[in-house]
Amino acid sequence: MGHDHAHHNHNGHDHPGHRHGHPHVHAGHAHVHAPARFGTAFAIGIALNTGFVLVEAVFGIVSDSVALLADAGHNLSDVLGLVVAWAAAVLGRRAPSARFTYGLRSSSILAALFNAVFLLVAVGAIAWEALQRFANPPPVAGPTVITVALVGIAINGITAWLFASGRRDDLNIRGAYLHMVADAAVSAGVVLAGIVIVLTGWSWVDPLVSLVIVAVIVAGTWGLLRDSVTMSLAAVPPGIDPAAVRLCLAERPGVAEVHDLHVWSMSTTETALTAHLVMPGGHPGNSFLGECAQVLRERFGIAHVTLQVELAGGPACALAPDHVV
Repeated sequence: MGHDHAHHNHNGHDHPGHRHGHPHVHAGHAHVHAPARFGTAFAIGIALNTGFVLVEAVFGIVSDSVALLADAGHNLSDVLGLVVAWAAAVLGRRAPSARFTYGLRSSSILAALFNAVFLLVAVGAIAWEALQRFANPPPVAGPTVITVALVGIAINGITAWLFASGRRDDLNIRGAYLHMVADAAVSAGVVLAGIVIVLTGWSWVDPLVSLVIVAVIVAGTWGLLRDSVTMSLAAVPPGIDPAAVRLCLAERPGVAEVHDLHVWSMSTTETALTAHLVMPGGHPGNSFLGECAQVLRERFGIAHVTLQVELAGGPACALAPDHVV
């Protein structure tokens, strides 16, 4: 069995039999470092958005605006999303234990799945309320809607700015940044609805805008739900072609056959691989394993690699057929 973690020191803990001869690099997957660099941004963003959710909900009830209530529900999901993402990132840095041998990296997948399901349930309730209001739309306090939504633009804009510096280096931070920018755009839509109501008195614009907000949320959440479900089922991550990975290993010097190949997500940003390599010339040594891990990391972003070397001509491997797992 050849086992190489190349660039994966598990928070500084070396393990017997594992080779860690390379610097700690994740090929663009710096998600696990986010709390250390953006803990303050998470805390400020959560505090600002929590305060705004309370203000928006109160004024949504007072002004009888379902659009404001819809946006408040959306912002509440943002708060929970930030909390869960932060918690998952912190848990992802936990060292492996005897029971959790991969640590708690996959908690980020559970966090994504939780956020997707929660958000879809929330927008379902909002959509139902908006549809009921179309039949008999109540009067809406347009100026109040405009004022509160303008505050929302400012809050979401500030939160986005807090994450702006890391949006190019960290996919998790980039997601938070883009989500806040999108929320600012949604608040801008609520402002437009308030202006139309003030100018025309058309109260039905309020539930219409809330349905548009629901549609935007569902469109953005569906991909999150799909990806988090497939990740939780240990599917090959999007963007990685398993046939290309198999070919890459098969082309390595001395490799006659590749079987029992598995590629899956350890977390929302880290990918793992296991494979059996049939090598008639015998075990090629640790340097070969390190080179394979480096190639897989650079080409496919796979940072956690486990390779088992088998000799040709021996007993057949029970896991060789593709249908056997």
